[in-house]
Amino acid sequence: MQKVILLVDVQNIYYTTQHSHHCNFDYNEFWSQATSNRQVVKAFAYAIDRGDEKQRQFQNILKAIGFEVKLKPFIQRSDGSAKGDWDVGITIDAMEYAQQADVVVLASGDGDFDLLVKKIRSDYDISVEVYGVRQLTASSLIDAASKYIPIENKLLLI
Repeated sequence: MQKVILLVDVQNIYYTTQHSHHCNFDYNEFWSQATSNRQVVKAFAYAIDRGDEKQRQFQNILKAIGFEVKLKPFIQRSDGSAKGDWDVGITIDAMEYAQQADVVVLASGDGDFDLLVKKIRSDYDISVEVYGVRQLTASSLIDAASKYIPIENKLLLI
């Protein structure tokens, strides 16, 4: 049985799915697909904490599915822009746990992760599967992945 690590960039998946499909990502279906006939080593969902009750309920759903939810506070800058980026945290966890797995599953369309995916594949000689919304996933990330799975159909809550 393959060992798998799941890394989900919650903000990226939320906004790209909303923008492209006008609905939500089905985390239960994702879990089912990504872990089928596999042993889960680690499963992280990286999110921003706004202290909102609805968000807490969503985080509890993620925990019930099997994810360890990692939170960063939402930061509103004085110029009105916001910061809430998990790229470094995802990268650190990926590098720390990849050698314990046969497959790393990354749910994000962020092209910044193409270097991470290439590094994991070359240094640990393991597969990296990327889930993302086709129109909003960087082509460099799709090209770097061992396998790309578009977020559509069964992966959407319609």
